[in-house]
Amino acid sequence: MTGTLEAIFRKRVSRGPMDALDRAELKPGDGLVGNADLRTRRQVTLIEAERWEDVRAELGERDLDPRLRRANLLVRGVPLAESRGRVLRVGPTSVLIHGETRPCRLMEDAHPGLQRALEPDWRGGVYAEVVEGGPIAVGDRVEWEE
Repeated sequence: MTGTLEAIFRKRVSRGPMDALDRAELKPGDGLVGNADLRTRRQVTLIEAERWEDVRAELGERDLDPRLRRANLLVRGVPLAESRGRVLRVGPTSVLIHGETRPCRLMEDAHPGLQRALEPDWRGGVYAEVVEGGPIAVGDRVEWEE
């Protein structure tokens, strides 16, 4: 099963706005280069485009911007639910999924009902650690390693 990297988002400062990028770099130990939130196991966050579409439909907001979810990568064609412990290739890079990203109060502040809409079925996405770094770009192939 293969998919596509549809969008890349980076925040310059903690709790700041998410900037859309065409290209970026993933770095082991850091995550998305230039992103304000650098953590040991939560170096990069990912959401599934199909689940985001479910959220928009549930909220009746066809044009709800995926930046409101505050994730770094928007992928299509690869299910993220129940993926803990799996390795996902994003272009020439790879990330190890550590778990489900639970939606927080920031989601509710961004849009009423968003936090609740993101709670079921891993709709809030996943967090991961960069295993193999390198450049990524919108349109890159995304697939699970076996």
